Amino acid sequence: MGWKAAQKLIHHWKILRGDNVMVIRGKDRGETGTIKRVIRSQNRVIVEGKNLVKKHIKQGQGHEGGIFTVEAPIHVSNVQVLDPVTGKPCKIGIRYLEDGSKVRVSRGIGASGSIIPRPEILKIRTTPRPTIAGPKDTAMDLVLEKTYDAKTGKGMPDL
Repeated sequence: MGWKAAQKLIHHWKILRGDNVMVIRGKDRGETGTIKRVIRSQNRVIVEGKNLVKKHIKQGQGHEGGIFTVEAPIHVSNVQVLDPVTGKPCKIGIRYLEDGSKVRVSRGIGASGSIIPRPEILKIRTTPRPTIAGPKDTAMDLVLEKTYDAKTGKGMPDL
């Protein structure tokens, strides 16, 4: 990727995996679906069951060859998140609640201004966190040991 293309990458994504979106451009225009995958390096998303293309796959060791139908990525500008109240496509804004938490809200013409909840699929971790310490983990008593005292300067290396 050249530097020009890298400048056009979206840095603050408002569309997340698991969002209900409507395709607003292309051959599947007007159809709704759920985002399966977000490809941030290309500013593209894969919508479940939309933008289907035929892919020719050569036979190899351990898999069959043939012509398969797969979902191709769609540029993020060609999809819009659905408003949870009205069910129409809308833009996404960000607001802060009284307790300080950041939420996404629907905005634009005909939008309800309601909160767009985070998809449930994002709360599920693909690989669970380890609960027991492994052989390369640092022991807790070594982590909690105080090795530097700011008042006395104890623990500072001699330079």
